Amino acid sequence: METLQKRIEEHINKLSQFTATPGKGTTRLTYSKEDRQARDYIIEKMKEYGLTVREDGFGNIFGKLEGMLRDAPSVLIGSHFDSVPNGGSYDGPAGVVAGLEVAALFAENQIKPKFPLEVIALIEEEGARFGGGLMGSRGITGLLGEEDFKKLKDKDGITTEEAMVKIGLDPSLPKKRDPKTIKAFLELHIEQGPILEEKNIPIGVVEAIVGLTQFEITVEGQAGHAGTTPMDRRSDALVAAAKMIAQFPDLAIEEGEGTVMTTGQLNVFPNGANVIPKKTVFTVDIRSGKEEHIQNVIRKMNDLIESYSTDGMKISAEQQLYMQPKAMNQEIVALFKQTSSKLEKPFCSINSGAGHDAMVFSDFTNVGMLFIPSKDGLSHCPEEWSDSKHIANAVQIFFETAKKLTEAE
Repeated sequence: METLQKRIEEHINKLSQFTATPGKGTTRLTYSKEDRQARDYIIEKMKEYGLTVREDGFGNIFGKLEGMLRDAPSVLIGSHFDSVPNGGSYDGPAGVVAGLEVAALFAENQIKPKFPLEVIALIEEEGARFGGGLMGSRGITGLLGEEDFKKLKDKDGITTEEAMVKIGLDPSLPKKRDPKTIKAFLELHIEQGPILEEKNIPIGVVEAIVGLTQFEITVEGQAGHAGTTPMDRRSDALVAAAKMIAQFPDLAIEEGEGTVMTTGQLNVFPNGANVIPKKTVFTVDIRSGKEEHIQNVIRKMNDLIESYSTDGMKISAEQQLYMQPKAMNQEIVALFKQTSSKLEKPFCSINSGAGHDAMVFSDFTNVGMLFIPSKDGLSHCPEEWSDSKHIANAVQIFFETAKKLTEAE
């Protein structure tokens, strides 16, 4: 256990160095220099642990331990390795590290599985660079098509393919994966909330993941001089956006039952101190455990947008992502609980209020997910931290579960 914890800490500490904002949290955007550094480290460790490594046309990384059965589907273990701007070191990488250490335990115990084991490291789960999120898993499963992928651009107008080529990735490689090649997907993630820590329980067995949708809203008005344009003659895109954004929280509160609505990203053009904003682009994230609540908030949001669409103001809302609430596979959930009890690791059932790659895979294969505590419930910030002992607990549970799922001899 001590050796496992030490290796986990080494992995996390090393990956945390690959940030564009040293001393101010982890900023590792997809297809950036820091992405290249992190993937080189992950690939190196995969090879060190005896895995055969490949990347797909999105830049997802796969490290495979071949099974004895020919052309058999794989048990996948992993998570994502991108981050939000100025985020933490554990959101995503903890799951990748868990996958690496399960592979290491297979190697150390000289286990040859019947079904292959694959450690996977996924790109752009956060959507911090190209929007929408869950790009790696949506790409693998075909929910994000080739042409739609090519059209995606970051805030500087750089396309996905241009960014890939810049760090030496090959966008012409195969992208979509046949679901028949996947037997199961297991993901470890930090809770990103306070429940496990407050209950002093080291393992959360995820039963379901909330549904979510994300929109990009564009407000277009008219630029003008800040000093010479009368207040009653303005079509200020930022003022209109601000009025809408201020009312959005009430839409979620009215819906109730844990429904939440967030404006997380806002860009103003031309962004001059003495220029009336001509255009404002911002994101809206809506989440709920019940799909009906998401649909109701979308309808109310569109009604609100329409009320601000006047002769001098053009407003459009583009839906970038929509995921229904997802239940985890009950057989894997039961297996997690049995294994946790056998290993004497206290656990509780928990639902996820955040979206994860697991929810994408759940429509295509059997999925199981574990949470570990987050210190003070914090995430998406430099203070994000989880105990390596808790990650090690999850690795042990995954190892025993993976042995059964791969039917190791």
